Parts: sequence; C-alpha cells; structure tokens
Amino acid sequence: MATTIDVEEDDEQIKVSLLSRTSPVSLLQHGEPVVVAAHPEIVPSVSPDYQRTRSPSSNRRLASLDVFRGLTVALMILVDDAGGAFPSINHSPWFGVTLADFVMPFFLFGVGVSVGLVFKKISSKSLATQKVLLRTVKLFLLGLLLQGGYFHGRNNLTYGVDLGKIRWLGVLQRISIGYLLASISEIWLVNNLTVDSTMTFLKKYYIQWITSALLCAIYMAFMYGLYVPDWEYEVSSGNFSIYESSSKIVNCDMRGSIEPPCNAVGLIDRYLLGQSHLYQHPVYRRTKECSVNSPDYGPLPPNSPEWCLAPFDPEGLLSSLMATVTCFLGLHFGHILVHVESHSRRIHLWSTSSIILLTSGYMLYILGIPLCKPLYTLSYLCITAGASGLLLTVIYYMVDVKDVKRPLLLLQWMGMNALVIFALAACELFPAALQGLYWRSPENNLVYFTERTVQAMLRSERWGTLVFVLLEIVFWGLLAGFLHMKNIYIRL
Repeated sequence: MATTIDVEEDDEQIKVSLLSRTSPVSLLQHGEPVVVAAHPEIVPSVSPDYQRTRSPSSNRRLASLDVFRGLTVALMILVDDAGGAFPSINHSPWFGVTLADFVMPFFLFGVGVSVGLVFKKISSKSLATQKVLLRTVKLFLLGLLLQGGYFHGRNNLTYGVDLGKIRWLGVLQRISIGYLLASISEIWLVNNLTVDSTMTFLKKYYIQWITSALLCAIYMAFMYGLYVPDWEYEVSSGNFSIYESSSKIVNCDMRGSIEPPCNAVGLIDRYLLGQSHLYQHPVYRRTKECSVNSPDYGPLPPNSPEWCLAPFDPEGLLSSLMATVTCFLGLHFGHILVHVESHSRRIHLWSTSSIILLTSGYMLYILGIPLCKPLYTLSYLCITAGASGLLLTVIYYMVDVKDVKRPLLLLQWMGMNALVIFALAACELFPAALQGLYWRSPENNLVYFTERTVQAMLRSERWGTLVFVLLEIVFWGLLAGFLHMKNIYIRL
C-alpha cells in the first residue's frame, strides 16, 4: 500500500518481532522470513527452513507505526477543522512553526519508515520498481482528484473544476513524490551486504545518505542562487469580491530571498506549473502585511503590498524535493528497526538521531535559516524530522515495549485505515456529502446542527467547535475500528 500513511504490499503486512534481547528477531518480508541473530548490534541472515520451524505467535504487526499514522491523521483533522477557531494551532502565516506545521513531516516520516520495512528482500528489482511507479501514479491521481479543485469543500454544495485552473500539487502529490524517491533508492541504491556491525550498516546505506545530502545541496543552490525577476499576476474577483480582475506587478529583481513574494520556490512553480495551477489562497494572506485579523484571514490592511493576493503553492516542486529528505530520514529509522534487535538499543539510536536532528535544526535557525513550512527550509526539515523521530520513539516504547495499547486503540484503528479517513474526513468528502441533505435551506443540515448544538451547550463558539472536532475524530476512530473488525482495508 502506498498512501499518505502506509506503503504495505497488496497481500502482505509488515511484521517486526518484538521479542526480548536474547531471542532471535524475525522479519516477514515479501512472504519470506529473515532471521536476525540475537546480537546487540545488527546481524541478519536468511534461513530457508525458518518458515517451518518458527512459532505462529512470534511475529506481530508493528502497532506503534499504526498509532503514529493514526495520530497524524487525527492531528490533520484537528488543525484543519479547529484551526479557524484557534489560529495558534493553524499553519504559521510564513515564518515559525505551529502544531499544524508538523502534520506534513509526520506523514512523510511515516512513509519513510514503512518503506524501510517493506523493501528488505526483493526478488526482482524491475518488478518492484514497476509496483512503486504504479502506486505513485495512483496516489498522485487520487491527490489530483481530492485536492485539485474538483470538490469545493463542506461549505459549498457544488463540484467541478476548470482544467485550465486545476491545482497540480497537494498533500498526496507531495507524498507520492517522497514515496517514489525513497522507494527507488531502497530498491536500487542499497548495497548487498550482510549487516553485522555498525560499519557494515553504514556501508550498506551510505549512498542514500549521499543522495539526501545532494537533494539538500540542490535545494540550497536554487533557493539562494536563483535570480528572481519582477513578475506579474492576475487578481481575480474570486479572491476578494471588492477587487475586480486586474494585473499587479511584484517588484523583486533579487536572489536569495526567503520572503513570500520573491523566493525561488514560487518562481520555479510559476514557470513550470503556471500561476493558474497554483494554490490561490496561500497562508501568507494571514500575515500582518496582508490581513487586519492576522494570524487569521481578514481584509487587506491599508497600503498592503502588491503580492498579498498572488498565488503560491505550499506543496511546490522545489520544496517537495526538500520534503523528500524527510522520507529518507524515516528510512534511517526503519533500517534501525530492521537490523537492531534490542528494544533498548533501538530506542537509544532513535533518540540520539532525533536529538541530533533537533539540535542541527536549532543551530541552523540561530545561524539565520528561519523555520518556514511553505518553503520547507533546512532548519524546518531538521526540527520537524527530529520531532517525528522522538514522537515515534515514545509511541514505540508505550505500545510495542510496554504494551500500553488500549488508550490508543482509536488511533491504531485510524492508522490501519488511514487512506479512507484522510479522504473522507481530512478532504471533507463525508461532511460535504452530509450537507447535501438539508431542510429547506443549505444551512439546515446535520453537520451544522450538531456543531451549533455543541456550541450552545458550552455557550462558546470556539470551545464548542473544538469539542465538535474532537467528537468528529472519535467518530472516525470508531468507524476505522468497525472496518478493522470486518477486515476491510482500503489500499492503493
């Protein structure tokens, strides 16, 4: 499965043993067993007879990864639906990091971990590559359908998109790019070595680290070296009704800018994708320069700059290239999970890697590279990847080591069926469909009625919205649990 949240094979499940330090670790990879000896470091070997002798209960699904995926989807629902009432958890207008800005890196990191578990034993590299390409195309097309403008959201009972204005990129499209590059590197760039020490571990995967460094170098070269000239865009009446369609000129004539109007990310997208195919309501419209209600959307302040109404895609091409590195960092965590047998050793290596990433991100921030999710800056990459690693480490310790699963069961169920929850809830297909059934006027529908009832009970619009969204998350968790009990899993 190749989705925003999972990359399992069609008829297989990733399983990693969670036995004690003194027991063999077994991995099921593409239907074949791999036995990892009880060594405090790293020792895999293949045993043809192991399938006949192993205990049926010796392996189980890595529950912590499901919880991690489910938590990511739940966070997306929370920040999307409650971010308007609580702007502090909504995406940062440009610089800085909020809760919402961790969601995308969590998605990418989880995909990287999954890829690291799936492609360990490959009978045919060409066949595996074909499967990856097919899943990438399906995921990209699904993202195009869900986020390209065809569906107009829960507050609009219309659908359809002008092909001349379809948005080419989005959340699922970015994750499809990360999945593609991470998977291809795992298939073709990993050395065929038996890992029996830290040195052989590094030799096995060093080409992937070089690839990651190369992607970062390409990003930095374009970001700080590409010349951005003055540019012009059309302001449509759909952006702000008080403005008629007109042209505006943004003065740049510079290079190395990381401000909203004159950065290399926007330049590349405008040139390769076209302005009409970019996101038309970017987050910088919530900056102080562009909104009197900042950090929320609002009317333009007096003497606002020309670029406030310009399109910009937060999942652009150059920033998606940088975002792919988050998948590669997730790969590293997956490799540790595969090759390291001891729980304590895994947790130690994961924690150390996460702290190094967090420290590096903070140092880059101190040195002048700001945290910026729309540009996916290097400091933002390190901080969010480090946070992803720490969160997975904590969940792994709770769920797979200490076996504390019951309190997190809803999240685990959501992680097992994350694709359908993402499509129906995060992309608002289900609430939009419910709103299509109303009494006399579109406002009299079940969704609005429930939300207004909760707000009235709490006598607060903001807190009522928050409670309503939390109930919504519980609903999706229960639905995912029902699907799990019926053995129904939506996969690509």
